[in-house]
Amino acid sequence: MADSARISLASEPLALGALDGRYRAAVAPLVDHLSEAALNRDRVHVEVEWLIHLTDNSVLPGTSPLTEAQRSALRKIVTDFNAASVAELAEIEAVTVHDVKAVEYYIGRRLEGIGIANLTALVHFGCTSEDINNLSYALGVKDAVMNVWLPAARTLVAQITAMAEESRDVPMLSRTHGQPATPTTLGKEMAVLAWRLTRQLDRIEKTEFLGKINGATGTYAAHYASVPSADWQEVSRTFVEGLGLTWNPLTTQIESHDWQAELYADMARFNRVLHNLCTDVWSYISIGYFAQIPVAGATGSSTMPHKVNPIRFENAEANLEISNGLLDTLGATLVTSRWQRDLTDSSSQRNIGTAFGHSLLAISNVAKGLDRLDVAEDVLADDLDHNWEVLGEAIQMVMRAESIAGVEGMENPYERLKDLTRGQRVDAARMQEFVSSLGLSAEAEARLLALTPGSYNGIASKLVDHLTK
Repeated sequence: MADSARISLASEPLALGALDGRYRAAVAPLVDHLSEAALNRDRVHVEVEWLIHLTDNSVLPGTSPLTEAQRSALRKIVTDFNAASVAELAEIEAVTVHDVKAVEYYIGRRLEGIGIANLTALVHFGCTSEDINNLSYALGVKDAVMNVWLPAARTLVAQITAMAEESRDVPMLSRTHGQPATPTTLGKEMAVLAWRLTRQLDRIEKTEFLGKINGATGTYAAHYASVPSADWQEVSRTFVEGLGLTWNPLTTQIESHDWQAELYADMARFNRVLHNLCTDVWSYISIGYFAQIPVAGATGSSTMPHKVNPIRFENAEANLEISNGLLDTLGATLVTSRWQRDLTDSSSQRNIGTAFGHSLLAISNVAKGLDRLDVAEDVLADDLDHNWEVLGEAIQMVMRAESIAGVEGMENPYERLKDLTRGQRVDAARMQEFVSSLGLSAEAEARLLALTPGSYNGIASKLVDHLTK
């Protein structure tokens, strides 16, 4: 069929991107914080609180604190913000061709009904658009991190921690460079990932969300020109801190966004560690260490009925990579502004929700993927039993210790074990025969003869305790 003959879908209410279509359910909680509608609601919130702040403190001559009923009515503009509000703002913006100016007019329309039409000029007083925007974005990002993304990430890490605890004593052959190496336990390896992820989450939890409200170029020029008697820095500081943000005293027209770059770098690092977990678990599945629990009715392959594919981890990998591409770009772009202001940051920040969404989707998929895994202990044990050569490290280290203790015949331990084990498989009988021929002290020989690949994992199990310290 020629392209011109296709029925156009452009007029239908269909999602362009996967996050608002296929994966909507997984990322829906972010809509209340990082969508365009949420941004506009937060703009209304900042404007309303600024008006209340100015009147509560009688910053301008001729103003006085509002009544409690008037404050409540103003704040109801925010709490009642809904789809009709979004539509009304869109209508206003179609005329103003300016989103923040539309918010100013939206609030102004409601003041007469509250009995404070005389304060219309106080809406957006002394503000440049970025005064409102930077605070609104900071509130939205903070809420998204603290109320949605971070709890989901913490829950996932708790799930990984539980897996580490449950499998702490399950011996497993390690692989360095893909080759058999000193054994460990499955729990210890999961604990390493949980530990790494926790460190990143702890950093994210300590994020400072900065904000400013200081005018067109950060000098309070209009503020002092209009009301020179006010302490505008104090008014600014108390307002920003009253919103639950950290006050930035030195800015150009824009808040510098350095805190955003710091946050996104930490989130991207969390994503990368989680990506590492995905590739490790995927690899363990591929060699049979984990068995996947089939989902009733699910199809693994359109042609191979036997397959249960590790799709959750593969999906997570892709979404983590997309999230990091956006987070890295945001972090690099937002810290630079031409002189006092350009709009690069404004366009970039509209993608914050998308960056968070792909990360949240990945977290959801990893959690679901881990939930469908069973540890195949028999496979792990069989793998260990076919790799007795990994005890070569233990034997040569015991020989070194014996040499230092004065036992004769312990020369060239590394070379002797290399000749025995390198590039060839050694079974239990051959390894024990070798140990018995070395002339070790009775205690050392007994210790090595009792050692198996499954028991040669040091204090791997005990190391899992660090997750709860």
